Amino acid sequence: MDVSIIIINYRTPQLIINCLHSIYQFTSDVNFEVIVVDNDPENGGGALIRERFPDIKWIDMAFNSGFGIANNKGMSEAEGKYLLLLNADTLVSDNVIGRCFEKMNKRQDVIACGALQYYADGTPMPFYKSFNEFRKTFFILPPNRVIGKVIDWLYPEPKHSDPDQYDWLVGAFMFVRREGFEKTGGFSDNFFMYGEDVEWSGRLGRLGKLCYFKDCTFIHLENNNPFRRTNISWINRFSTQMQVSNFLWIRKQYGIFQYLMLITHYLTMTPVVFIWKMFFNLKKYGNPLRELKTQHIYARKIYVLLKYFRKTLFLGKGQFKIKPNENIDLLTSST
Repeated sequence: MDVSIIIINYRTPQLIINCLHSIYQFTSDVNFEVIVVDNDPENGGGALIRERFPDIKWIDMAFNSGFGIANNKGMSEAEGKYLLLLNADTLVSDNVIGRCFEKMNKRQDVIACGALQYYADGTPMPFYKSFNEFRKTFFILPPNRVIGKVIDWLYPEPKHSDPDQYDWLVGAFMFVRREGFEKTGGFSDNFFMYGEDVEWSGRLGRLGKLCYFKDCTFIHLENNNPFRRTNISWINRFSTQMQVSNFLWIRKQYGIFQYLMLITHYLTMTPVVFIWKMFFNLKKYGNPLRELKTQHIYARKIYVLLKYFRKTLFLGKGQFKIKPNENIDLLTSST
């Protein structure tokens, strides 16, 4: 078997049906199997997929295990020389799978590759090209040229001699050598959603290069889910679940000091964002207490982060999955 394609189902049967249609339509010159791991079998939507594609391998999980654990289950039962982790909300528009297979066979120095994401309208989707580029977005600092230069100095961009090489691959399309999974154990079980592809990329990168090939592309529809960002603002850039996962990644990959530095920054900024906004309100409206919703959302997210502080600091066991009443984004968007 050349390639095992692994897709996670969580109440997205029609998206997966569309994805599979595109795979079977465009993929050639490669022997592949499809494995669908269902994170919510009781929902019953999987029957629609199995009816349309009876030859796929189906795995029912006992609970909603999240992205990483479900993919690990699929990879553990895969037979392919290569493992392609593919989001349900994706489409391929050409033989990108066959092209990745061919390139990986030629490039033995590459442990995993990704494909460039495009929106449905054909425009390229931006992505973080390095760990440090991503880490810079964690700091809630005023847009200032001097501050920007300091951050750039603290977190310089890596310099790779290979123009195709990057620090990490987006989890929506990860084409990985089997030994990449076998030698690392796959995704960390601690992550429920978000951050797991970044953390695994860090460990994969010790085995070989991670590359994006410019002629390998796919369409990412970015299906809505309750953990995505809402109420986005300068100080609320990440959803609550994403923020918890980001802090876990920093702790795992960069250690206690970097984690403590980041949590201290967020705590320090809590009164700052309120004082700055109240001063602005006083000047503009004469009432310092107007329009503080964004600041309150920020403070509530920090409170959730602190709930996971001890577990993150000591890398506790189990998944770092927020509770429904901790999903500040969903709660505030529905009120």
